[in-house]
This record gives sequence, structure tokens and C-alpha cells, in this order.
Amino acid sequence: MKSILNAWNKLGLIQRILIGMVIGLILGLTVPQFTTIGILGNMFVGALKAIAPILVFVLVMSSIAGAKSGSKSNMKSVLLLYALGTLASALIAVAVNAIYPVSLALSSELGVTGAEVTTNIGEVLKTLLMNLVTNPITALYSANYIGILAWAVILGIAFKSTSEGTKKGLSDISDAVSQVVKWVINCAPFGILGLVFTTIAETGIAGFATYGKVLIVLVGCMIGVALILNPLIVFLTIKQNPYPLVFKCLRGSAITAFFTRSSAANIPVNMELCKSLGLDEDTYSVSIPLGATVNMAGAAITITTMSLAAVHTLGIAVDLPTMLVLSILASVAAAGTSGVAGGSLMLIPLACSLFGISNDIAMQVVGIGFIIGVIQDSCETALNSSTDALFTAAAEFRLWKKNGKALPF
Repeated sequence: MKSILNAWNKLGLIQRILIGMVIGLILGLTVPQFTTIGILGNMFVGALKAIAPILVFVLVMSSIAGAKSGSKSNMKSVLLLYALGTLASALIAVAVNAIYPVSLALSSELGVTGAEVTTNIGEVLKTLLMNLVTNPITALYSANYIGILAWAVILGIAFKSTSEGTKKGLSDISDAVSQVVKWVINCAPFGILGLVFTTIAETGIAGFATYGKVLIVLVGCMIGVALILNPLIVFLTIKQNPYPLVFKCLRGSAITAFFTRSSAANIPVNMELCKSLGLDEDTYSVSIPLGATVNMAGAAITITTMSLAAVHTLGIAVDLPTMLVLSILASVAAAGTSGVAGGSLMLIPLACSLFGISNDIAMQVVGIGFIIGVIQDSCETALNSSTDALFTAAAEFRLWKKNGKALPF
């Protein structure tokens, strides 16, 4: 037994995750009646949801409180890249859906109950503003990341004027919470075993093939953004071959984010990646937690694609100006997406309302989104999280080149 444990510990996290997936697949096919195996997946997801809001809160608060006065911040460039990447991703989704329109099997029997959905842009803006001033305890409890981010920034600014000992205490708390997240992520192989088992036991192999066309469009757009759009943005930023940096970020961030399905839980991974690239901690300690909340290119693609699929299904004619408005709307909505799994799906009815699609039909689209969420949400999170590190690095490497400093690739 000891030798087995030693061999297991020598394996990398990705290798362990792949083993967990294979075992989950085998168990789901052979003993689907043993539903208790699925508890492993529920526990893993529950642990991620529990710790992620606390992680964002303490990281942002500690980073702002400990930022050195007068230090050069590169946040404006990072935020510009975040906004550009999200909007461009939505535009790509619009273009792909115009060239290759897909339809959905909508049915009056398919629906989702108990979901809180906003279908009016004014209501969305009002909700976002009210989320900013939500009680911080309530924000943490309900995973309201906009409220969490707002209070973390406010408290971080307030703590800047406190003693060095207080700031050190905040930093220690931040390190401790990050360590807890690492422990949870190390349990990913067992959690993924449970998640794969549950999916196979409930839907069979055919469950992964359901709604294949819309999945092809979604995943294809995300791959295109990761391998074409993002490298183009990075090239225009650093004026150098971007692919070594792109692939390093995909290897170091996208793979773990794909399996954890949480940008917030992937923050320590991105922080470690930025550290290995030699980036300025004063910048990435803020930009990475912030990106996990507002940099949502994958969410913009999901909102745009699912909404246009509903439009095509209903035979609604869409002109170019309306598509451009949809891109902007999807980008803004994506920045306010909830940090929970499937959070981007909850804003599909908002985009559908742009075309006069009723809430009942829009909720059917949301239901389909949850059906394909096993793959869609994983790819979306992988794109979102890896882009956080990529754009943070690109913005700083731009300064390096201006100052004549060689890039580490």
C-alpha cells in the first residue's frame, strides 16, 4: 500500500486527474447503481464553491493593502486587454454563428424551475449596482463576486493606512487561504472521478453527444479565441512571436481550470504561473483575482452563441447592427457573470430579450445549456482563466520591451 501511495504522489496532478476520469468512466458504465460514488464529485464541487469567495475577498484586500505607495502599476493596460479580449470574443461568436447557424430542439416540456433570471438591461444594471453595496457577509455567503470585489477593494484601501504588522497579518491570511485551495485542488482526481461517474451513470456515453452541433460551435469559438485571437492581441502588444507565452499559459492554467471549472479556485495556479514568468507581484496579485471576476471571454461566447441559436431556431431575422449590439451586451453581461458553475447561462434570457424572445423559450435555452454544461463550462473556464495570466503577462512584457529588457521566452 505504501508503495502505491508513493507512486501516486510522484504523479503530476494532470496525470492523477486523467486516472480519476478513466476510473469514473469505467465505474459509471459497469456499476451505475452505486450512486454513492457520485458524492465524491459533490464534495469536491462543494469545497470549491465554499472556499472560492473567501479566496477572492482576502487576496484582493491583502494585495491592495500591501501595495507599495508610488509603485508603478500596469493595471490600466491589463484592464484594456481584458475588455478588448472579451468584446472581440463576442464578435467572433457572432461571426461564426452567422456563417454556421445552429438550431436547438426546443420543447414545451423542457424547462428550468427556480432559476433567477433577468430579462431587462435596466434591471441588470440595477442588480449590478445593488450587488456592489450588498452586505459583505451576504456577498460571501451567496458568492456575489461583484459585491465581494467591491468590499475587498474598499477594505484594502482602508487597510493601506494601517501598521505593517496588520498588513503582514492580512498577507498571512491570504497565504493560508491559498494553501487551502491548493489542498482542495489536489483532491481533484477523486472529485472528478465522482463527477464523471455521475454523468455516465445518468446519461450514458450518449449524454456527451447530445446537442453536438451547438457544442461544436461553442468549443470551436473558444479554441479559436485561445489559439488565434489571443495570440493576435498578444502579438500586437509585445510585437513578438506570442505562441511560446500562449502555450505556457495554456499548459500552466487552462488544463487545471478545465477540470476545476472555477476561475476563482484557479487563482493560486495563475499566481504561481505569473511568479514563474517573473512578473511584478504588485500587478498580478490584483489583476489575477480581478480577472477571475470580470475577464470572461468564454462567458461572452456562451451568451452570444446560445442566444443566436434560439434566434435561428425561431427563424428571427437579425441584421448586422443588432448583432453588434448583442456583442456589446454579451460582453457587459459576461463581466457580471456569477462565479458559480453555469453562471453565464443565467444571462442568456437577457440577450434573448434583445430579439423579443419570451422568457419561457429563453429558459428552455438555459436548460439546454445545463445539459451540455459538462463540456461547455469546462472549456469556458479554461479560456477565461488562462487569459487572465496571458494578458497580465503581455501587458508587463510590453513594458519590458520598452525598457530594453529581454523576455523570458
